[in-house]
Formats: sequence, C-alpha cells, structure tokens
Amino acid sequence: MRVGSRGSKLALKQCEYVLERLREVSKEDFIIKVIKTKGDEDARPLYDIGSKGIFEKEIDLALLNNEIDLAVHSMKDLPSELPNGLTIAAVPKREEPNDVLISKGLLLNELKSGSIIGTSSLRRMAEIRYLRKDLNIKAIRGNVETRINKMLNGDYDAIILAEAGLKRLGIDNYITQRFDIKEFVPAPCQGSLAVVARDDDKRLITILRSIEDANSRLESIAERSLLAEMNAGCKFPLGAVARVIGNKIMLYSSISSLDASKRIYAEMYDDKYNADILGKKVAKELISKGAIEIAKEWRYE
Repeated sequence: MRVGSRGSKLALKQCEYVLERLREVSKEDFIIKVIKTKGDEDARPLYDIGSKGIFEKEIDLALLNNEIDLAVHSMKDLPSELPNGLTIAAVPKREEPNDVLISKGLLLNELKSGSIIGTSSLRRMAEIRYLRKDLNIKAIRGNVETRINKMLNGDYDAIILAEAGLKRLGIDNYITQRFDIKEFVPAPCQGSLAVVARDDDKRLITILRSIEDANSRLESIAERSLLAEMNAGCKFPLGAVARVIGNKIMLYSSISSLDASKRIYAEMYDDKYNADILGKKVAKELISKGAIEIAKEWRYE
C-alpha cells in the first residue's frame, strides 16, 4: 500500500503514527511516498497565498490518479469539501488541540511591550491582538524546528504553535505556556489527523475503519460542519473546538475584529450524534452576532 504524505518531519511522524496503528490490525505492507505541495514550496504567509487546500491538493490528486492508495493529512489542512471520489476513511485518536507559546521563559502577559511574536495565522494574530494589543506580530514560515530555532536565535521574542505537533515530534519540552481552549481558541480540527482514501476502495476503507476513534470523528464533524457553513478559510480567522463529554458534544467558536476591539463567540451543546447539526447551529449563531461583517474586515486587509 502506497501512502501519500508531505515530506516535513512532522508530516512523516504523523504518517508513521497512523501506520503503526494500521500494522497492529493489518498484515499489509505500507510504503510512504513523499509528495510536495504548493504550501511546501510557497514561502509567503498562508493568508497571502489565498487558495484552499495548499497542503493537500497535490496529494489528493495523486490519490485520484491511483499513484498512491491512501493519504495522511493534518485535518486542519483539509478544505471543508473533499474532491469527488475521496473520503475521510479514518480519524485516529485526536491529540490535544491547544495552542502554546514558546519563548525564553516568559508567559504572554509577561512579554515586554513591543516584543515580536511570530505567527502566519490570521486566527492566532487575532487572538494575540485581543489579549495583547501592544505586541508586534511578525509573519513566520518554515517547519516546527525552523520556527523554534528562529525564536532561539533572537529573530522573535516568542512564537505560537500547536501543542499537537510538538508532542508528535517529542519536543513539547519547549512549551512555555499552554493556552486554555476558550482563551486562545484553536483552529478547527487542530490536533486531528485524516486518513483519506478513494471512496470506491471498500476493502481498504474497512481496514482503515479499524483505527477510527469515534469521538475524534464526531468532534471533527462538528468543526468541519461549522467551517462549511461559514465558508471559512485562511483569510477568515475563525477559532473553533468541539469536545465530546459523555453522550453530549460541546462546540465553542470565536472570531475577533481586525482592530481587536470586538470579539464574538458562540457555545452550544447537543447530543454527540448531532455533531453536524451542531456545527450549523453554532455558525448561524455567529452570523447572527455579526461574524460575516467581521470576516469582511480581514478579507480586505
């Protein structure tokens, strides 16, 4: 079985994690095939690139062309609608979705006014502006290790990253501060992996289903439903996180205005099997509070 993946150290770690689970339940041989994507080759900040699916389009095309048999993606890189012919065949157990601060020992509220904080995410930019308007935000690209080295070398006073990636790489010792998910709201599906296959490959899908984590799937359904309803992307700094709690599912989402003067949020609960409906309900609540008007501010920045 040929498995498509990006070539970064984190992407390969994520791929190996999935393959370890698969080898526990299947005697198939799996070979990783590295595929370069537009997002790997374009060094601009993500919000300047402007197109959806920049980290997965080439991989999914290879899947459709039968050049690979399955693909492992960071769920948050996937557009809300997959190409016809493909399906998310498995969602393994989700890693923690929190964002974290990496600095030389200082918490966010301890950084000096004017400190340079690195991120290329509009959502993280909005969260920082809301919490600390006096910090300077500077775009940063590169893999996780590159970003950390840029901070250690003094190019930045602090950077914001996803806890999940640091844990998967085994370098979460760099974390200075772990943000609460409602204080610094994660990207939808942050910490989740998606194993994608052709929807007519029933035998493979049956194998992949055996590494599925039901609650992680439901959380991703709620968050992706919200994204689809809001038509959100890299130019829409929407934070959202779902949590299955017993038989219920909670979905929390927020968005801040460009000048950080306004922040709207919505939080709702429902039966966990109504995850898709919950995503749509939270989207409608945000829209009723002015989310579309706030989104326009960012899209025309």
